[in-house]
Amino acid sequence: MTSAHDLAISPFLRRGQAAKCRAILEAATAVFCENGVAGASIDTIAARAGVSRQTVYNQMGDKEKLFAAVVQDVSARSSGQLLEVLGSFPDAPGDLEQELIEFAVRLTGRCMCDAAGTALRKLIENEGERYPQLFATWKEYGPGKTWPALSARFAKLAHEARLEIEDPNLAARQFMALINADLPNTVHLGQPPTPAELRSAATNAVRTFLRAYGPRPCAADVEREVERRLAKLARGADVGRGS
Repeated sequence: MTSAHDLAISPFLRRGQAAKCRAILEAATAVFCENGVAGASIDTIAARAGVSRQTVYNQMGDKEKLFAAVVQDVSARSSGQLLEVLGSFPDAPGDLEQELIEFAVRLTGRCMCDAAGTALRKLIENEGERYPQLFATWKEYGPGKTWPALSARFAKLAHEARLEIEDPNLAARQFMALINADLPNTVHLGQPPTPAELRSAATNAVRTFLRAYGPRPCAADVEREVERRLAKLARGADVGRGS
């Protein structure tokens, strides 16, 4: 089986036929997701890519090498998107809830439910046990980068008293679980969530997260809030008596 390192220096990556290679990779990704490696055929991939069978072999090699190329391609695209979105985390938020919601929308929409993320998840489900070595890079640069990056950012917010977190790693894992929890279970069927569904899931997740980790009001704040509400009730009673 070709390794990611071997693939990185393979002939197809050195050739200048980028458009043809891209068509083959996209066709192969779709076919491998639909049928698995065992059920996929080079003829089907070639037909979908609009090239000849021999062109696939010339550009990519046999089916095993083609699958390795697909895994490397979707892993690289998914990891690139993930790192870009993580860079947009609200480090100095003016409105913590709203900015975390916007971040969660970007994370789900651009990293988990986009074409690369969906394909990668499907390939791992179908072939992860059979080809664990091919997904090692993704494990390192996907979840392996997500938890520490989110954890560090949540730790910073906690240090600034914007959140109350004892274990930033746990908070990062729970945040990721929450933003996935309310997404419709149709992504694997090729039906990505609508923008409204993404926003609803993100909003529910962030509000739940902040109920667990949001800063607790101090006693003086609680006392002032109670006094404010009592004064409001008194004004309402006065108005009622006056009428």
